[in-house]
Amino acid sequence: MTESVAFLGLGVMGFPMAGHLAAKGHAVTVYNRTGAKAADWLGRHAGRSAGTPAEAARGADFVFACVGNDDDLRSVVFGPDGALAGMSEGAVLVDHTTTSAIVAREVAQAAAESGIGFLDAPVSGGQAGAENGVLTIMVGGDDAAFARAEKVMGAYGRTIVHMGAAGNGQLTKMVNQICIAGIVQGLSEGLNFAVRAGLDAERAVEVISGGAAQSWQMENRAATMLAGKYDYGFAVDWMRKDLGIAMEEGDRNGARLPLTALVDQFYKHVQARGGKRYDTSSLMLLLADD
Repeated sequence: MTESVAFLGLGVMGFPMAGHLAAKGHAVTVYNRTGAKAADWLGRHAGRSAGTPAEAARGADFVFACVGNDDDLRSVVFGPDGALAGMSEGAVLVDHTTTSAIVAREVAQAAAESGIGFLDAPVSGGQAGAENGVLTIMVGGDDAAFARAEKVMGAYGRTIVHMGAAGNGQLTKMVNQICIAGIVQGLSEGLNFAVRAGLDAERAVEVISGGAAQSWQMENRAATMLAGKYDYGFAVDWMRKDLGIAMEEGDRNGARLPLTALVDQFYKHVQARGGKRYDTSSLMLLLADD
């Protein structure tokens, strides 16, 4: 069964995600702060665009958002032009932005007061995962809203797991980013060691990737890291935003994150060297210098 859906935010993730919804036959209305991006999307997919989030959300069974941060989410959800102002009772709002758990609970409460379902549903898999429709989606929120939205999210999600109450999707994404930070730093150090030891680094990766050292980062980024190419996905600016959210949450819940804090500072150095838009594997840059 196809649904009437709105998609707010057509960045590197949202653009292909909205495209998958259209490809599945859903009636899609898109909104983007930059109208040219919406026009580009309409040039490739069936649907229509709207001038405000409220207009896009009007009459939609589901409203999806994928924007930048907490404040961006608030800007497309609240106020007279926000999505909640246009949504009908019984509709479901799904936020795919990586935000704090605090704003997820804030939006959940406001949605509930209007009789609207809400799910915080950050994603993992990067731009390639969005384009190929194989994202991992970590979901917090009401059971009934999840039951309704799960199949629709299947247009671009391969693994979709309900983690419990509102905010739990965002907390799970924080775990994801904490783990990635440590893995990428370890991979960077290992590759740099292999090169300096005079090994055939690519062959070394081939050997160890069949054992306990194997990781998604090793399989998908080792070769590009060795080639000094860092334009393959999730940007350093975004990673620092995500790690900042995780560390703030750690301050609140008492979790110690010493490695996360260290890697965050390494990413700060990458930014200072002009690598704000490099992908997260660019930690290798800091080790490659003599």
